[in-house]
Amino acid sequence: MHVILNPQHHHPRLYHHLQPNWVNLSPKGGISLDEILEIDLDKVEKMTVQQLRVKLRSVGIPAKGSKNELVSAWKEFVKSKTDGTGYLELDDHESSRKKSNESNSQKAGSLPCREHVMTRSSGTKRTKRKVEESLIGHNKVEINRMGSSAQDEQSIEYHEPIAKRSITKKRKVSSEVISMSSEASNSVHSSGEPWTILTHKKPQKGWVAYNPKIMRPPPLAGDIKHVKLMSWNVNGLRALLKLESLSALQLARREDFDVLCLQETKLQEKDVEAIRNTLLEDYDHSFWTCSVSKLGYSGTAIISRMKPLSVRYGLGISDHDTEGRLVTAEFDNFYLLSGYVPNSGDGLKRLSYRITEWDPCLGNYLKELEKYKPVILTGDLNCAHQEIDIHDPAGNKRSAGFTVEERQSFETNFLNKGFVDTFRTQHPGVVGYTYWGYRHGGRKANKGWRLDYFLVSDCIADKVHDSYILPDVAGSDHCPIGLILKL
Repeated sequence: MHVILNPQHHHPRLYHHLQPNWVNLSPKGGISLDEILEIDLDKVEKMTVQQLRVKLRSVGIPAKGSKNELVSAWKEFVKSKTDGTGYLELDDHESSRKKSNESNSQKAGSLPCREHVMTRSSGTKRTKRKVEESLIGHNKVEINRMGSSAQDEQSIEYHEPIAKRSITKKRKVSSEVISMSSEASNSVHSSGEPWTILTHKKPQKGWVAYNPKIMRPPPLAGDIKHVKLMSWNVNGLRALLKLESLSALQLARREDFDVLCLQETKLQEKDVEAIRNTLLEDYDHSFWTCSVSKLGYSGTAIISRMKPLSVRYGLGISDHDTEGRLVTAEFDNFYLLSGYVPNSGDGLKRLSYRITEWDPCLGNYLKELEKYKPVILTGDLNCAHQEIDIHDPAGNKRSAGFTVEERQSFETNFLNKGFVDTFRTQHPGVVGYTYWGYRHGGRKANKGWRLDYFLVSDCIADKVHDSYILPDVAGSDHCPIGLILKL
């Protein structure tokens, strides 16, 4: 959280650019400095001694003494930074997505963020502020000069992260406008499209944020035969259908898909018929499987306007088929599977089951089907395969969905058996997420995971016209994904 104490000292265009993340503390701002200090100190007092020492050292303050002495030192530092400087920064500390990761963080302590420091010179006054990594995505800070004059030019010093080291650079810029943008994103930073902002905590050179408006290929010509598939973990279909902002019918009209695969419907068998009859017009063929071992849990479906040749439910193994996790529909040119892979759970309680039983059985099932025709597996596979597929890889190494074991299992049982990750093949250096946790505003901050996939047999990988994500579609903690396949 950034606080601006004296906005009148700055050009209005600059203030407008920064305003969404800043609080006005001018005499008419409506919030006092004491209130801000209370908020900050409340967080600081909850830190461990180790975390306090890291925090103090990060701003050049000696970090010796008891916890009370460290808290007092931070309080004095914060007050000193408001005397004539015009800016005050408060650090937000975000907990991890999974309990297993929270436990790991407590053992290791909080690591300080790499700082991007910008120094503004104005006569004898100097102002320093930090720019969080998440706001510029570790990419180069671009300084644009707009309407500057010679006397307005001032020296801006900043640190640009390259791998694990920082290089200090200087530029002559206008004091009127400082425009920070990610060179890699190639998009306008809009609060309405957070997925276009690269917020990855450990980006590699060349990575860019996913923007479907500019990264999808042109539509196929009308005479090219193709099929359009869509998949969505709806995280409770009945709750989704109650939303006035979106209906399955609206999505169908917008996307004009041929087949829709659903995961985590959370339906019971008694609910299916009523929903089947009202969900979509012109999609006359729908196939549902529900959990019978735990009611209102899991559940998958395939909804199609094409009539399949055959339909199967589950893996054909009783130990794995009580949770409604798989539906297979056979069409003329391929098998299509809507799957919801088990989550390893809090404390990784189901990790062993996931990697030693479910994944191998699913991989073997895919290969059996492939003996007859190509296979397309889609759904929530509950694995962020690579570091590019998760916002904070270092902080989630022991979180369900990103453990080394799960990622290796994903490779062994799917990729190494000849199935192609279509999105990553089409977008090798693109950071695109399909899941954002509800806690801590993950979607608004674009702190997500790519857990949903279209995997296809290698023999039809070259027929993929487009593998895409629809991050603008809300209603669930996942968003829909799509595949356009030439036939």
